[in-house]
Order: sequence, then C-alpha cells, then structure tokens
Amino acid sequence: MQQGPLTEEQLEWLDDIFMKYSTEESLVDASELDGMLTAIVSSPVTVPPEEWLPAIWGGEDQMPEWESEEEFRRFHDLLSQHMNDIVDRLTEYPEQFEPLFGINTVDGKEFTVVEEWCFGYMKGVDLGDWSSLPASLQPALLVIALHGREENFARLEKLTVEEYNISVEAIRPAAISLHARHPLH
Repeated sequence: MQQGPLTEEQLEWLDDIFMKYSTEESLVDASELDGMLTAIVSSPVTVPPEEWLPAIWGGEDQMPEWESEEEFRRFHDLLSQHMNDIVDRLTEYPEQFEPLFGINTVDGKEFTVVEEWCFGYMKGVDLGDWSSLPASLQPALLVIALHGREENFARLEKLTVEEYNISVEAIRPAAISLHARHPLH
C-alpha cells in the first residue's frame, strides 16, 4: 500500500465511485469522506471499522455490489492510505493538515464549499461517543456543526459575508484542536 496524500487522480476516482454507488444515505464525495475520516480518527473513543465502513454507504444493507475485486481492493487501499495520511498530518504535522473542501465556480469566481466536509465530520461524530469531549472543546465542535447540520442552515443564512468567511476559516483550526486534545493521542 502506498503512503502519503492521495493524488488528484485518486481523489477523482473516489468521487467517481461515490457517484457510481451512492444512495440517499451514503456519503456523496471524497470531501465528505475526508470529513468523516477526520472525525473518526479524532473521536474521544475508538470507532471500529465494522461501524464506520458500512456508514460510508449508509448502512450494512447499502453496501455496494462492487464491479470487480480490483475495484473493491482499490477503494479500500485508497481509503486506508487517506486515513493514515490524515492521522499522520493531524498527529505529526498539524500545520500541513488541510480539510478536503470542495470548490464551486460561479460566474468565473471560485467559492470554497465546506458543507460536504462538515456533514461528513458530523456523521463521523455521530458514530462515536463524544460525551467525554471537554467543555473547552465544545466550541470547536460547534464551528464544524454550524456547516455540518441542517438545523443550522437558517443561522448560516443570517451571517454576513464576513461572518461566513470567518466561520469557514475557523473549521481547520477546530479540526486540529479536536484531534490534538483527546485521550487517544
């Protein structure tokens, strides 16, 4: 298995796999997967693979019928490589950690899309027991939940452009602090 960050081609392949096998409950793209894996490796308690692997697809009964053994193996190899890279960056090189946010282009202007990543992160949170998260870290989790929970959309819509941009800028440091301060690390 390879090490290090996934290439653009590998990330696009993962996006294609999600397009091919997605369901109403599954993750939608590599950005949402990145968020979910970041939360899983940052969880105050270990989330076993037999819980989070089916959650990628929306549950045990939603698992894909892979086209081939090679496709299945490549997906799982890339998944492991990406998860290991997230752990390495968060643990050893937090200054190199970058959430895998999407980019949308509207009228020739690029906009950062954080919602998929944040929704993935919160799906990862929902898989673990975060009740032991210290009160001092609750605001960091709320920074991510602001963009990762539907019930916060009305609040997001009321933000000014500047407030919205500040909330987006706060996501990366929030993810780093949530990983750095829990008992598993």
